[in-house]
Amino acid sequence: MTPLESRLRHIIKTAGSISVAKFMQIALSDPEYGYYQTRDPLGVQGDFVTSPEISQIFGEIIGLWCVVTWQNAGRPRNIILLELGPGRGTLMADILNTAKKVSPEFTNALKVHLIETSPVLKQQQRAILKEYEITWQNDIEQIPSEPALIIANEFFDALPTEQYVMTKDGWYQRHITVDQKHDNLSFINVPLKKQESSVFPNQISNAKIGSIFERNAISERIMRSIAERIRDNGLASLIIDYGHTQTQLGETLQAVKSHKYHNPLTDIGEVDLTSHVDFEALAATSKSLGTKVHGPITQRDFFTSLGIEQRTRTLAAKAEGGQVPLLLEGSKRLIAKNGMGTLFKVMAITPKRGETPAGFELKPPGNEA
Repeated sequence: MTPLESRLRHIIKTAGSISVAKFMQIALSDPEYGYYQTRDPLGVQGDFVTSPEISQIFGEIIGLWCVVTWQNAGRPRNIILLELGPGRGTLMADILNTAKKVSPEFTNALKVHLIETSPVLKQQQRAILKEYEITWQNDIEQIPSEPALIIANEFFDALPTEQYVMTKDGWYQRHITVDQKHDNLSFINVPLKKQESSVFPNQISNAKIGSIFERNAISERIMRSIAERIRDNGLASLIIDYGHTQTQLGETLQAVKSHKYHNPLTDIGEVDLTSHVDFEALAATSKSLGTKVHGPITQRDFFTSLGIEQRTRTLAAKAEGGQVPLLLEGSKRLIAKNGMGTLFKVMAITPKRGETPAGFELKPPGNEA
């Protein structure tokens, strides 16, 4: 039993049970034993690999996207470049290195902010971004209200989500407790203190008994803050994550340890916990605040339209022999039809009168509002 599981059991003993979102929040962010507070989870020696770690081309293309978006917005002289959950800092380093080469004017206009709560990852970011002036914050509300480019790559999937279960008596909230018979953590269903229709959208109103619905109120709160900033101050936000384009039923809570799926109720504090992003819910939140939503489209469509294959060939032609297979395989993995290319989605937020951002011109009909 991990130290954090012992702590959780004590909390449950006092409260009787805790919600899935509370469980995720403690498991990931406990100041002493939380998963993201105690380790660097990335890379071959960690638990998972993110797109910027797979290929430098990922960050290069996003860097170019930022420059073009800034140019299309009239080249404002002072803007914030903000990344939420920047991992080791690899993506931001690739964005800034690319921008410095193609547009010094853009680079000079930037004030770079990172939202990071992990002391371990913050240390990694300081090392990789030592050439640049960076400001770190713990919450988006601490960021100044100025024109901004806001990047969120694999950020929303790690935010605590609530789960609800349809029973013969209606919707119940899914909680976690200690099974006294087997002395392990287990799921239970708890009656809602107050049934609010707003929690359950029309798409799932006819759910069958046993159906699970997930809603991430924290994601929606952060999305509101992003949308208000883009609406009031300008430029754009780019969100890249794995999830579904439409709100739907189903359990997506998952744990990963050493690149393999794991029981989310064991090894608490030592496994990564995520859930799929509901892009329709994020889009609806943003639209309600008067912004324009582009996408979501697949990561494959986004990066292909922005020239990932051409850029890969250019780099491969200049690379040393041993690097060529890594470049080709990394690029292929990012846009694979049966993998990351379709599982991951890309969505952009702009002001209501903003131009369609690069990469979204050929989106499917009906995906833009």
